[in-house]
Amino acid sequence: DSLRKSKSHGFVVSASGGADSSAVICLIAIGVAMIAREYGLNAVKRLGLGDSSRGNLCEQPVSRYSDPSVQAIVAEVLTCVYQSTVNSSTTTREAARGIASAVGAKFHEFDVELLVQKYEELAEAAIGRKLSWESDDIARQNIQARVRAPGVWLLANLFNAMLVATSNRSEAAVGYATMDGDTAGGIAPIAGIDKAFLREWLTWIEHVGPQEIGP
Repeated sequence: DSLRKSKSHGFVVSASGGADSSAVICLIAIGVAMIAREYGLNAVKRLGLGDSSRGNLCEQPVSRYSDPSVQAIVAEVLTCVYQSTVNSSTTTREAARGIASAVGAKFHEFDVELLVQKYEELAEAAIGRKLSWESDDIARQNIQARVRAPGVWLLANLFNAMLVATSNRSEAAVGYATMDGDTAGGIAPIAGIDKAFLREWLTWIEHVGPQEIGP
């Protein structure tokens, strides 16, 4: 519905390898599978291209987001981007790549370490001292999160796609979310969901999955 209303051609997600972005990626893939099940593949193909005004039910509906035909559509409408710094781990990189691969999404990696360093250099010149984790921990964490936003916004603009925010309700409630970081986006599907429920939901998705459209 968001694609149809905005005439967007797909979604872009900043994939960190964590619970929040993984949940958003799963939700998009499940949404594609649900439309395919209800209306047929032709309908979801046209929706992914920003044009759902023509007919539907042109092909036999499918029911699973692991179906190759559904994953081919996901590849057209969903782009995932993992953005690394020196503090990123192989575990999170492979987790991000793995979830994108599992649903059929396109996957890219950006190395944003030089951008982080440049912003820190600019700040250090302004305040007249070096930044340290002992005295500037929150600021340094936040700049890493904020540096990731322009790149995914750029891809979203290039693809005429919708950037999806990945912040959840618990993070916003305690001030852990980064403004202009994980809150950036044109739609925020988990903004009203708390972290505890989100973790339970991801476990359910892994082992059970939604009725008739599980992996």
